[in-house]
Parts: sequence; structure tokens; C-alpha cells
Amino acid sequence: MSRVNREPPGTQPPRRFRPRLHWELSICSVRGHELVGTDAAELRPEDALFARQDAAGARWYRCLRCDSWLALAPPADPARAHPPEREEIELPLRGKPLRDKVVLRLIALDRGFHFVVLCALGLLVLLFAADRATLRQTFYKVIADLQGGVAASQSHSTGLLHDIDNAFTTSSSHLHLVGGVLLLYGVVEGIEGVGLWLQRRWAEYLTFIVTTSLLPLEIYEIANRATVFKVIAFVINLAVVVYLLRAKRLFGLRGGLATEHAENELDQGWDALQRSAPPGSPLHAS
Repeated sequence: MSRVNREPPGTQPPRRFRPRLHWELSICSVRGHELVGTDAAELRPEDALFARQDAAGARWYRCLRCDSWLALAPPADPARAHPPEREEIELPLRGKPLRDKVVLRLIALDRGFHFVVLCALGLLVLLFAADRATLRQTFYKVIADLQGGVAASQSHSTGLLHDIDNAFTTSSSHLHLVGGVLLLYGVVEGIEGVGLWLQRRWAEYLTFIVTTSLLPLEIYEIANRATVFKVIAFVINLAVVVYLLRAKRLFGLRGGLATEHAENELDQGWDALQRSAPPGSPLHAS
């Protein structure tokens, strides 16, 4: 389990061989800081955890996500007497929960892309099977024109034209099977994407099982005809499998879900903010 006393984002010592990614700072750079009490007329001692006022009258507000302190002038037209109570404040994600949300949503976007591509391919295969005779005549006419009048029936032993030739000679039942498989796989990818976007545990297991089952096929494809796209896809899927198994502790690995929840509590909630509050604050004094 991770250490209880964690340094605020941006204050940890740098690693020697790999950079440290601060998820809180990255999100705040895009969405802005999470500040509380900027519209309050006065600050109370119990607000010192996230808002303070110095002797010069300047107010310092703590970002509840990245722990940055920003100096702002008191509001000219305050909307409330004091900052809201803690139970009224919805704390943003930080630490490991924030990292998991970002990574899972990146995987969800990847699965969404697969959903669109696979479903489009499946529909194209089915449409091709339904109107293959017309497409065959048009295709060979175009090829004959491009080749300067060469007979359309000329066979092609290799390359893309050979693959298209095979598609025209494949049985309709086989094309229907291929189209159905592509559509089914695309729907599964879409379900994975929605579940991962919503951070559902079942989606993590589904993604792990489906992705792991396809790795041997990807290895076979790379061994027979390696392309840059295939290698990149394999690396991405392998990284997804390792992340889900190790970071999300699937199948009880590294303590399982209970350990994950315990570790998340170290980064999330008011206790986590209190542990990383600056020393000597009224909160520590109390």
C-alpha cells in the first residue's frame, strides 16, 4: 500500500530515469483550479484548510485538486457571508482516483474508435454481399480503364487486386459471417467504452478478457505480415492489459478491490487535504 504521508502534487522529488506525471496539475491546466470561498465576505478559522487571509489583506485560496495556493483580492461584491460548509463542497478527484479516471476514459475513447470502425466495416461487408454482382461489374470496368483496356477478367496473383478478386469470389454466406462477426465485435467494444467511461468494475473485467483473448491473434498477424499499425495496436492493447491487471488489481491481484479502495482514501477526501496542509496552519494548531 502507498505511504500515508504524500507530498502535494509538484513537490515530489524528480525520478532519475522517467518523468513524473502530475495528473492534478495537468487537469487544472486544462479545466482551471478548484477554489472555494472566492465570493465570501469573510473567512473563518475553520476555512484555513482552503482559504486564508494574510496581514496585508490578500487572500490565499487553495486549489482542492492540485494544492496550489493563489493570491486574490477580497470580492468587491460578496455573494455570501462566508465559504460553504465542508458537507456542501463536492471535492474534485485527485491522486490515484483521478489518474484511474483519466486512463480509463482514454481507453474508453480507444474502444469508441474501434466501435465506429468495426461497425462501419461490418455494414460495408453486408452491403457488399447484398449487391456484389453490380459492384463486381463496376469494379472490373474501372480496372480495365485504368490498365488501358486490359481484359477485366485478367487474374491478379498478389496485392490488393488479388484480395479484392477473392472478395468477389467468396460465398455470400461467408461474407455474411464476416460482417456479423465485425458488427458483434464492434458492439462489444462499444459496451466496453461506455462502461469504462462510467468507471464500472465489470467493464474493466470485460475489457481485460476481450483484449487478452485477441493478443495471440495479433502476435500471429505481426509474425506473418508486420505493419506499423499492427505493432502500435498490439503495444496499446498490451499496455491496457498490464494496466488493468496491475493498477486496477483485477482478480484479487495485489490485494484486489479492497486494497484499491483503501489506497484511494489516502488521496481523496478532507483527511487527505488535511495531511498535505501547510505546517503551522490554524488547522494543525487545533
